[in-house]
Amino acid sequence: MPLTLTYQAETSVPVEIEGLTPTWARGKTLAQIGQFEIFHGNERLPLAEMFSLGGSADDLRFDFHGDLTGVHWIGAEMADGEVHIHGPGGRHIGSQMSGGTIHVHGDARGWVGAEMQGGFIHVHGSAGHLVGAAYRGSEKGMTGGTILVDGHVGNEVGLTMRRGMIAVGGRAGDMLGFNMIAGTVLVFGECGIRPGAGMRRGTLGLFGPNPPAILPSFRFACTARPQVLPVMFNELRRQGFTIDDELLTAECDVFNGDLVALGRGEILVRSAAAM
Repeated sequence: MPLTLTYQAETSVPVEIEGLTPTWARGKTLAQIGQFEIFHGNERLPLAEMFSLGGSADDLRFDFHGDLTGVHWIGAEMADGEVHIHGPGGRHIGSQMSGGTIHVHGDARGWVGAEMQGGFIHVHGSAGHLVGAAYRGSEKGMTGGTILVDGHVGNEVGLTMRRGMIAVGGRAGDMLGFNMIAGTVLVFGECGIRPGAGMRRGTLGLFGPNPPAILPSFRFACTARPQVLPVMFNELRRQGFTIDDELLTAECDVFNGDLVALGRGEILVRSAAAM
């Protein structure tokens, strides 16, 4: 039986639960878990003042219920176990996590998987800005793991990303993969302006309609059918992500850059002839 946490507060002030992880809660009683210290703005409160608790934490699974839009840092720094968010979630979901699985059965706000090191996050709705990104002033963003977003995302997804995979089923905002060091970001809807600006290595895949203009600091290489794409697509399908069959054999225009940086990255744009 999972530990169930039902959000009961009605407040416009942010609630932060950073450090509440399945590993920390395992072996503790509900009374002990209820005393976990959270923040309501700058006020320290026990968890039980905001959440009703039930079940057990012994199987390393949390189930959150309610409108958690104003609850931030859910699953942050987790290393093991499962977190299921049944409803919308706040900012920093899975931030700096190194292992385990998070499913958001709704929308999420910004910074999903920021500086994530490992593990798996699946947002079954849309997410905000800076998915898998570095925090301001940090040298590296996401360094491992997988983030899937079925819906849309905001700007600067994969900012300074070093390793890992991000896949977006819907639209992406501007500056996709900005200053990307390495890793893979795939977008299956429309994409905003300046994808790959400053990228050094890594792969951006733009497979949706109406692709944006590629920056002049990228160079067209060829039109090809990269053999790695069907492998990645089938793995994403295995993980529960939807991909159209026609993409398995689609051709892509390949661009190399950003030549103002190291210039060893690539942008794959679904060829207009394949649409």
